[in-house]
Amino acid sequence: MADQWVKLELDVRRFDARRFEPYVERCVQRGLRLTTLADLGDTAGNRRLLYELNKECAADIPGRGEFHAFDEYLQERIDVPSFDPRGVVIALDGAEWIGMAATSDRRSSGFVFNEMSGVKADYRGQGVAIAMKTSGIGFAGLCGVDRIRTVHHAANARAVAMNRRLGYLDAEWEL
Repeated sequence: MADQWVKLELDVRRFDARRFEPYVERCVQRGLRLTTLADLGDTAGNRRLLYELNKECAADIPGRGEFHAFDEYLQERIDVPSFDPRGVVIALDGAEWIGMAATSDRRSSGFVFNEMSGVKADYRGQGVAIAMKTSGIGFAGLCGVDRIRTVHHAANARAVAMNRRLGYLDAEWEL
């Protein structure tokens, strides 16, 4: 079971955001907007939109299984102490939510945790995920930590490769 998961960690102090600015710039040039759930408003309607986007993007995760019901999603992902709408980066194409990178506040453990990054199928392969994750790295500073952790199923090679490109390194820690 342990070999199914790739555990990664980013030392934010070593992250060179300038290397990834072209991804953010390309999104802007294509008319996409990167923002946070805090800036959009942490409302019931926006939580529903986040849920629907998360559900659609998670459908392609190897071994994911059935997605949570909305009430369960709220209980397990939103209505928890680690949830902070400033840590949820949203990519918009006009009014359409096309991508998300949700990072939770685990500062009491010395890190923040990238829970989920996903982009709708029609927008994949265009650098949107890298742009969102680059934009979201500042959340670690807001929480006063210098490490971001994430975990991926080993069969999710594209997600693992993207995180390694950003500078995440293999790490050993308990799930």
